[in-house]
Amino acid sequence: MRLTNTLLVVATLVASIGASACGRTDLGRSPSQIVIDVLQAAAGAKPGEFSNTLDSDVMTMVKKTVSGVQVEVPTIFNDLGRAKFHIQLRDAGTTAAPTTPTGVNSVTFTRYRVEYRRTDGRNIQGVDVPYSFDSAFTLTVPASGDATGTFELVRHTAKEEAPLSSLVSKVAATSNSPQLIAPQVIISTIASVTFYGKDLAGNDVVAAGTIGIAFGDFGDPQ
Repeated sequence: MRLTNTLLVVATLVASIGASACGRTDLGRSPSQIVIDVLQAAAGAKPGEFSNTLDSDVMTMVKKTVSGVQVEVPTIFNDLGRAKFHIQLRDAGTTAAPTTPTGVNSVTFTRYRVEYRRTDGRNIQGVDVPYSFDSAFTLTVPASGDATGTFELVRHTAKEEAPLSSLVSKVAATSNSPQLIAPQVIISTIASVTFYGKDLAGNDVVAAGTIGIAFGDFGDPQ
């Protein structure tokens, strides 16, 4: 009786493991693999200047003219990301007979997810790092060639919530010599960006990359 029970338990475990493995395999049946050639970011105040890392300014003072007087207005910008993709086939064939991708190997992304983690290991969302988020992102990567798309990497709302909102420096209201009354703090993070899509045969395709982001109340562009 004990032997029979033992065999049943083993059979159940094997079946469970097999089902789990099949589930993972289903997510990777596409013959197409997406390669992220470049993952860059641009600060919201300078949206045309992309870089391989990002200094994200939580509050930017923007000069505006109000009633003929130039004043500095506190402004929150979202920060942009940009990714360049191309496709390579899982089965590349041989040197003599390389495999050539066809239209069915094209991949269309429809959404992405951004997650932040600190380099010191403190990763509670809303306390140590901004909240993760999902958003829509539609871009087709052709079977041959590449495609580049931009997306929101840091949201406005993230800069209005903890922990980023606490990074804004407070300035003493003195007419002669303004002084900071709160120390500058920088939160160093790594942002993981995952893109989700399907090839034209309906198979799931996932591509992921990372980029370094330092959050702080940095000097404002003139």
